[in-house]
Amino acid sequence: MTPAHASVSVGPDGMTNEERLYQETVRQLQKTYAKKIKPLEQSYCFEGFHSAPLTPQDIGSKPMVLLIGQYSTGKTTFVEYLLGESYPGAHVGIEPTTDRFVAIMNGTEPKVIPGHAAAVSGDMPFSGLTKFGTKFLSRFQVAQLNNPLLSNLTLIDTPGILSGSKQINRGYDFISVINWFAERSDLILLLFDGYKLDISDEFKGAIHSLRGHEDKVRIVLNKCDQISQQQLMRVYGALMWSLGKVIPTPEVNRVYLGSFWPKYKSPVGTIHEENRELIFTEQRDLLRDLRSIPKNAALRRVNEIVKRARQARVHAHIIGHLRSELPSMFGKNKKAKAMLEDLPSEFKKIQVRYNLPPGDFPNPEAFKGDLEAFKIADFNKFNQRLISVADDALSTDFPKLMQKFPSAGRPSADFGEDEMEDREQTPYASTTANASTYGYNSSRASEKPGEWPNEKQRIEANNTALDVPVARPPLPPIPSVPRPPPYSAMSAASSSSSRNPFGEDTERNTGLLRYRAMFEGVSDPKRKVLTADSAINVFAESGLSTDVLRDVWSICDWDNRGELDQVQFEVAMRLCARLKNNEPLDAAKHQVFEELGLLNHFRL
Repeated sequence: MTPAHASVSVGPDGMTNEERLYQETVRQLQKTYAKKIKPLEQSYCFEGFHSAPLTPQDIGSKPMVLLIGQYSTGKTTFVEYLLGESYPGAHVGIEPTTDRFVAIMNGTEPKVIPGHAAAVSGDMPFSGLTKFGTKFLSRFQVAQLNNPLLSNLTLIDTPGILSGSKQINRGYDFISVINWFAERSDLILLLFDGYKLDISDEFKGAIHSLRGHEDKVRIVLNKCDQISQQQLMRVYGALMWSLGKVIPTPEVNRVYLGSFWPKYKSPVGTIHEENRELIFTEQRDLLRDLRSIPKNAALRRVNEIVKRARQARVHAHIIGHLRSELPSMFGKNKKAKAMLEDLPSEFKKIQVRYNLPPGDFPNPEAFKGDLEAFKIADFNKFNQRLISVADDALSTDFPKLMQKFPSAGRPSADFGEDEMEDREQTPYASTTANASTYGYNSSRASEKPGEWPNEKQRIEANNTALDVPVARPPLPPIPSVPRPPPYSAMSAASSSSSRNPFGEDTERNTGLLRYRAMFEGVSDPKRKVLTADSAINVFAESGLSTDVLRDVWSICDWDNRGELDQVQFEVAMRLCARLKNNEPLDAAKHQVFEELGLLNHFRL
């Protein structure tokens, strides 16, 4: 028996190649930026025109995914879809519910950290948010929970943008905050739904603030399962028309279609089954983009620092040129005013004089607005040494760092792909019995992105196989690569709710879950899992011996999480029922997996 697909190399330090490369890249970037780029920024007040100097936490922070959209377009539900569970402080409704910026990060236990505390924490990359003031920090918080997905990235949920031309004064510069997060994000998702295609003034401003980050932007049309095919075609065209008015680009923007419901929630409204195939394909493409984020995090960090270094270099040339054009004695204010009124011409002079690409120059109007807050005469004079040091970083340090990146792609450990078996987590722990004893190993992350009405259809649609272990020598005690929780969009699929108001016929349709009601009564109501402690009492009711229950747990806990999701619980209960009828374990196991359509997950 061989694994269904290749695994990921984990070294003696417990890190994958991508994680090790990322750490090395971060250390080198922090050193190069602090020594060669930051002095240039500070000398010419780069902070007053762009953003504050980066801290080591900014450079070394986990990749971020920023979600932007109007209210009730499914931003918070999309986060729950990815996590497989709700995060602390989350609230979902048809009305505007998320009224603050929320950074969802990994933590040992679920908790909410207020914005003021998060901004001064030395462990978090949010110190730069203090410049937006108390009113903003009162509308910002960090939600922490112990979720393996968050060990790879940070999710940023934003307030829903209201419709209409006139917006309520938020008390802080919403557009500037969006831009701050956009600069630090690795992926930006703009969410729409078929019933909210209008782009309000504030939403338009938020989209315009993303200029310069077009490579990060992905546009998502959500709730497509609630629209018929004919309506979906018209909605798609209307969305492209609306985007064409606010995104001035000759290229056509890629729009991902989807319907992102957490597996523990039932879709709301009428579901149009004819869109299922299209939605599945589109969501798979989007999830592929998300999976690539941690793998390409090191490369993205280099790209962002190089872009910032080029901006700082051009900024220094601009300030140095304007400062050198002032007369030495009289008429400084008059000359400064004249240059401000004709900044495009001054930019052209700088471009020709220093052979700078025009694409690196800022918007003249925006730069003029920022420059009016300063006196040009107070800036430092042009310093060629600082420019040369920055040029050395761009021509030597960064290219040298890029040589460390392999040219060919590698398997990714992101979103649940693991190299080794986890430590045994079972309420019936034994030194001899574990999951591999019965031919089961950890599950891989599924590319199945949504939930369909029929459980059997859902399981058949899941195209990711569970691994079967091969013989291997004992491994040293090293940390395992984290995997998503059972209800995550990246994990093995879970159950769907019944569409029949009188219930489904579970006897004739063996693929449907028979023990759903029982599971809901004994599982954690929030996380939708049965913990090991709770399982002891539930399993004991079967009347089977401890040795037999240990075997059952080893089979159904195939991801070695020490807890069971709804499908795993179904497997356990069906196994117990068959074993009580004195069926052999192997025969009962085969029959249960065949009934639930799980045999195709294994190569037996």
